[in-house]
Amino acid sequence: MGCVILKEGIEGMFNNKTILITGGTGSFGHKFATRLLAEYNPKKIIIFSRDELKQYEMAQRPEFKGQKSLRFFIGDVRDYDRLTVAMRGVDYVIHAAALKHVPIAEYNPTECVKTNIDGAMNVTRAAIATGVHRIIALSTDKAANPINLYGATKLASDKIFIAANNMAGSLETRFAVVRYGNVVGSRGSVVPFFEKLIREGAKELPITDERMTRFWITLDAGVDLVLKGFERMKGGEIFVPKIPSMRVTDLAKAMAPDLPHNVIGIRPGEKLHEVMVPMELGRDTIEFKDHYVIKPSGTRFGDDHNYLENNMGEKGRDVGGDFEYASDTNPHFLTVDELKAYA
Repeated sequence: MGCVILKEGIEGMFNNKTILITGGTGSFGHKFATRLLAEYNPKKIIIFSRDELKQYEMAQRPEFKGQKSLRFFIGDVRDYDRLTVAMRGVDYVIHAAALKHVPIAEYNPTECVKTNIDGAMNVTRAAIATGVHRIIALSTDKAANPINLYGATKLASDKIFIAANNMAGSLETRFAVVRYGNVVGSRGSVVPFFEKLIREGAKELPITDERMTRFWITLDAGVDLVLKGFERMKGGEIFVPKIPSMRVTDLAKAMAPDLPHNVIGIRPGEKLHEVMVPMELGRDTIEFKDHYVIKPSGTRFGDDHNYLENNMGEKGRDVGGDFEYASDTNPHFLTVDELKAYA
């Protein structure tokens, strides 16, 4: 039988630590908890979510069953008091809870605001009140120049998390954000949707627009970005990975080369292309080898950070005011053959 080689030093920063994941029963929470258990020796992993059935089902999975360090905590990010109870003694928080379905958010705007904006405020306040060391919030490309309510609430959430460093002041609690695009195979993504249609014998695949492009990232790569984000962060950064783009038509060809496409038109609140770094923020953007950092504008109490070098010693460069990182102008596009490896 093989053994797990645990990481040490800064790479072993989660050893004997307590980590809480809001919305932890989602795709990201499953993968992040799996990686923590495989690569580190955490004291405790707390799965914080409001769905008892999903918590029960997650606890029964082979990779989690019998794990003594895993805890399941029923609660809602809308509930500040419950969050403060859950965060007692917690070292690291990953805020993954959100209402993410664009059309549903458009139809139920107040519910989306309560979870994505009020929830973000509650998480930051609770983290400061309980002395959490580091917090990273998951964001989305839809938060950059948003045109739908979901993206607007995530932009507000991003702003809340960055500004929370001001609220923390001279305390050790620090906040950062990780922003990335469509996650391959996650619940609600296009891959399982196409797979379902193909299984059911569909005669064609629906395409919203033949010109549509999207950023593309695997779940493991998203987890890597967050793990490294905790090591890299000084507080106040928005981390954006360098990831490939794909054309929706190419994905359909990769998954079902013989099926024709039916162009159905862009849905309400949907963009033709996505942006992760708007041109207006180019002046605040630093390029590193495998990612970008949007640094906080203005000053923050108690800090005078040089964001050109992160806590891992990686050095970056200012990209300039005319820089934009968009899915349609991205220099790296996946080919149909490369997409077959994901589909």
